Amino acid sequence: MVWVVIPVRLDNSFISIKLNFGAKVGQIKINYKYRLYSNVVCLISSTYLCRNFNLQDMKVVIFGATGLSGKVILKEALSQNHEVTILVRNAKAVTLQNKNLTVIEGSVLDRNTVNKVLKNQDAVIQTLGVGGKGDGKPTTFISDANKIIMEEMEKNDVKRLIAMSNIGAGDSYTFMPWIFRKLILPYFMKWLQVIVDDKNRMEPMIMNSNLDWTIVRSAGMTEKPAKDTVNASLDGKGLKFTITLADLAKFMVAQLEDKKYLKQAPSVSN
Repeated sequence: MVWVVIPVRLDNSFISIKLNFGAKVGQIKINYKYRLYSNVVCLISSTYLCRNFNLQDMKVVIFGATGLSGKVILKEALSQNHEVTILVRNAKAVTLQNKNLTVIEGSVLDRNTVNKVLKNQDAVIQTLGVGGKGDGKPTTFISDANKIIMEEMEKNDVKRLIAMSNIGAGDSYTFMPWIFRKLILPYFMKWLQVIVDDKNRMEPMIMNSNLDWTIVRSAGMTEKPAKDTVNASLDGKGLKFTITLADLAKFMVAQLEDKKYLKQAPSVSN
């Protein structure tokens, strides 16, 4: 638990509170005024403050929040006290309830709806998919939707974008073993090839944008218990074939405030 000292200046019946959190999470300064009915001043922890004054870290939109990875990322974002808005095709399919969760029904391909969702937001996590393995047919769904999201982000001055991709997209293609690239992927995993093809259309538009982007290229996802270790690599060294959904979610959500991989595309595995 991190304790913080709160310098207090009394001004009639008001108090100005200035909070300085540790360098581990960055220097954050927040000014609030609350009406006081006593002159009691104390030391409190940042954990206690967030719980009792209901402070959220960021306002975040998650696209793809009902998918395999999106569900876990949504839960992780809410557990970190972010205020989350999700856009889904069927609101009734969302059973999760949380005071910091807003559910909006609509299509990610509807520009007006996307614009509405992005109003007054701080960041976007884009984890769109084609529904598991899809149907194996060529698709431009993810790249088309991502283009709309990016354009509407710029209109609403939302700068931070965390986008999910796959190991095999972009220059990470060379990270995969030769036999996988030349034999397994094109002949035995054609469903994955068409997904990677669409991610190859998506990634350049993100990289060439003015957004503060991070592309996270995921290894194969598993629903096993979290290992609490993530290997993030820009050159492919140390990567394994899989990553647990829980570990992937923690890494994705952490990128909202961690700028280590700003304008980079790390590949991640356990």
